[in-house]
Amino acid sequence: MGILLFAIFGLVIGLLARALLPGRQSMGLLTTALLGMAGSFVGGFLVSLVTHTRITDFNTSGVIGSILGAILLLLVASRFMRRSAIA
Repeated sequence: MGILLFAIFGLVIGLLARALLPGRQSMGLLTTALLGMAGSFVGGFLVSLVTHTRITDFNTSGVIGSILGAILLLLVASRFMRRSAIA
């Protein structure tokens, strides 16, 4: 049950990150969910460095960090996709 909830949380975080970032990102729901899950891990890790909470704890700072992590990964991914499309 935990993995299913993490996938749903990742999808929601990925959708929020895509909505907050200007521009068009052409990716499907599976890629959006993977983006959200990876961003959640990155954001949770960075938040756990600043605060003294665990990565797996569910709190407000973790949710905000997850969204920021997903936005960061989306920016990095868009840079790589843009360069490969040009080449």
